[in-house]
Amino acid sequence: MRLRTDDDIYRARLVYLGPPGYTLPVQLPYAQYGLFVLLVPFYMFLHWLLTFQGPDLFPAWEIALAMVTTSLVFRYVDPDRPARMVIRTALTDWRHTREPRHEQRDARFVARRIRIREELG
Repeated sequence: MRLRTDDDIYRARLVYLGPPGYTLPVQLPYAQYGLFVLLVPFYMFLHWLLTFQGPDLFPAWEIALAMVTTSLVFRYVDPDRPARMVIRTALTDWRHTREPRHEQRDARFVARRIRIREELG
């Protein structure tokens, strides 16, 4: 007998549970696996650019960075905000934007408090 969940949102997440009868200890959506698979070669390329060394036998740092990045991205993913929008927002908002110099307003002059000495009052 196969149990089927009645939660439509859960079924719509497209979760890979593992082979039949042997479920995985964690349930990850396919999108997390895909992002992880894309990030590991990207971090390996960055490592190569910085060090100009050949690929390591086991890219431990790259795998760790890909896991952390994937978890950070999917922390903000929900049914209303897909992963590609989270990544796009992160890529466009990482730099601090400023107004063009000719459109900046001049600083306002603020009057200082005037104190009247008691002997004059």
